[in-house]
Amino acid sequence: MSFQADLEKLLGLSSVNYKYELSKTELFKEAVANDRGRVRRDGPSDEQKAYPTVLGVNGPLVFYTDPDCTGRRTKDTYAVKWPEVADEIWFKADLNPYDPEKFAGLLKRVIAHLNAKNATLYVKDVYMGSDPDFAVPYRFVGEYATHAMFVHNMFPKNLPGVKDVDARRWTMLNAPSFVCEPERDGCRAEAAVVIDTRNRICLVAGRADYCGVNKKTIFTVGNYLLPKDGRLSMHCSANVGKNNDAAILFGLSGTGKTTLSADASRRLIGDDETIWSDNGLCNLEDGCYAKLINLDKEAEPVIAQALSKPGTIIENVPPLPGKKMEECHPDVLDLFDDSIAENTRFSYPLEANPNVMPNGRGPHPQTIVLLTADAFGVLPPISILEPKDVMYHFVSGFTARVAGTEVGVTEPTPTFSACFGGPFMAQKPNVYAKLLADKMEHHKARCILLNTGWSGGSYGVGKRMSLKITRALLNAALNGELDNVETEVHPILKLKMPKSCPGVDSSILNPRNTWANKDAYDATAIKLRDMFRDNFEKKGFAAFGIEPRI
Repeated sequence: MSFQADLEKLLGLSSVNYKYELSKTELFKEAVANDRGRVRRDGPSDEQKAYPTVLGVNGPLVFYTDPDCTGRRTKDTYAVKWPEVADEIWFKADLNPYDPEKFAGLLKRVIAHLNAKNATLYVKDVYMGSDPDFAVPYRFVGEYATHAMFVHNMFPKNLPGVKDVDARRWTMLNAPSFVCEPERDGCRAEAAVVIDTRNRICLVAGRADYCGVNKKTIFTVGNYLLPKDGRLSMHCSANVGKNNDAAILFGLSGTGKTTLSADASRRLIGDDETIWSDNGLCNLEDGCYAKLINLDKEAEPVIAQALSKPGTIIENVPPLPGKKMEECHPDVLDLFDDSIAENTRFSYPLEANPNVMPNGRGPHPQTIVLLTADAFGVLPPISILEPKDVMYHFVSGFTARVAGTEVGVTEPTPTFSACFGGPFMAQKPNVYAKLLADKMEHHKARCILLNTGWSGGSYGVGKRMSLKITRALLNAALNGELDNVETEVHPILKLKMPKSCPGVDSSILNPRNTWANKDAYDATAIKLRDMFRDNFEKKGFAAFGIEPRI
């Protein structure tokens, strides 16, 4: 069956125009010429959204999202609550249940809208995952060439050996020109992102044009499907050392996951979504989607060098003052400019990294790293975790962000995201925690909690841990140099802290030593401990069989 016939049978698309499997150069030109929508909150719905730089097609494409969608619309992300998945899917604030009848009506209206306007739709056939044993066929169908180019960047293509492709394919329909009607369509806002597990459809209806929606939605699908077969899907980066020693790094945005995995001495498997199966580690992607805001090009040269490469997509970075984007070289764009969005990003092919594993695959990991950026300044720079500690801190998924940039606002904001990717975890958290614990035990993997946050005080008083110290701590763990060192247990947070580490001043390993006011440290540590306890109770983790450790 042709892809046109397949889409007509599956969705009812009958009077649209398809542009199938265009090259990235063709998609670049299509995006500049045809991607139109809203880029200013008070602006029209037909403004240009994609621009070249001075390098033209030999450089990056710059894309501007809708101002209400400079990140994922978590409150507007749903899964259809079919009876067969009602008790299986982990419905929560960022994966809401959608009424099946309302979804059928919404999908019908989106199709009618696209047929009526004789929409031009860009189609890309790719895979989620590079291991043919379980790679999920993924067909993107959408109105923006930029999104098709993004999907081409981010996913494996032309993967041989995948079985039952047509029967297992998931299809995303992305229609940013549609406007949802909440009362009629059963959603919260004028846009909705809906996963239909029964029909293997992902629908993006309305202004949800942040590029990341096109990967995070299908990864949520993967996080539902793959654990059913004992494959641990993880929101993490992964790399491999010279001795074929693999490591995985879990972490929320801003904790250093992409930066620390981009290590010149180690080969990258991937920086965001990884599977741990019986075959070892496997990247689900074929690209990287990194934050650009405040990027230090000298500290992160592997990432920075991809900025000017052809095929890269830069998202929501403004042109230089007084210039059009067409006059700007990507290497001189102001990456500290957050006037459009704080969540500026860019997508680039994995091959832009000079040191990657073939086919995005690697051996079973020897080291598990849980990253946190503690802006309270009380967590140790590094802690050695026992198996029960791992499950607790894995389901807690803690980091603490700076509350804001207003004068006088210095109180950090705690964030707890189960499995370091709660919004994308479609199964209940114990499913992933149990798989992680079992695989760690079977493969004798070590685990550390690595704090890339503040030392010597909370944000506003202390200082951010230097990347040099963080890398020294990480390298020591990866090399097994902390496996048998003398440790002490934190009296409040119950974490096992090494007393020494090669290349690191031992006085900083116990964070209390770095605070001038010890009483203030103790009070802040107790405050953070209570936040952990409140989150554990609120999320009901004990009912999932997770043991409290703090």
